[in-house]
Amino acid sequence: MNRRTFIKHGCLACVSSSVILTVLESCTVVKYGTGKLTDNGMLVNTDEFRSGDKIRDYIIIRHDDLLYPICLYRLSDNEYSAILMRCSHQGAELQVSGDRLMCPAHGSEFDKSGHVVQAPAMSDLRKFPVSVLDNKMFIDLRKEHS
Repeated sequence: MNRRTFIKHGCLACVSSSVILTVLESCTVVKYGTGKLTDNGMLVNTDEFRSGDKIRDYIIIRHDDLLYPICLYRLSDNEYSAILMRCSHQGAELQVSGDRLMCPAHGSEFDKSGHVVQAPAMSDLRKFPVSVLDNKMFIDLRKEHS
């Protein structure tokens, strides 16, 4: 096999496997929750993360009174990351793909802690502190989490 054929087939294999992984990841059913809005934040039941015997990695919280949804990542049994799904670049609503938040407008990407991993965004996403008591999470919308 000559070099050109090898590179052509090698690149095709890489692209094909990348597309297959993206398609499989997108087949994951996204769980949307609403939560209960309070004066200071939002209450969400931890059972929202359960799907039969499995525990979801994240859920998306939507509420009519919020301009953007909040992505809640489960980091451990008692640790969660609450991220406003608004791109810090130009304000587009983000999409979730596994442990990444992606901007459909300009391609910025963020990790599940809200940190920039792909430009053009230059600043991290807005995060909120989450406290857990029994089976309830409280997302404090009054302040940002560092």
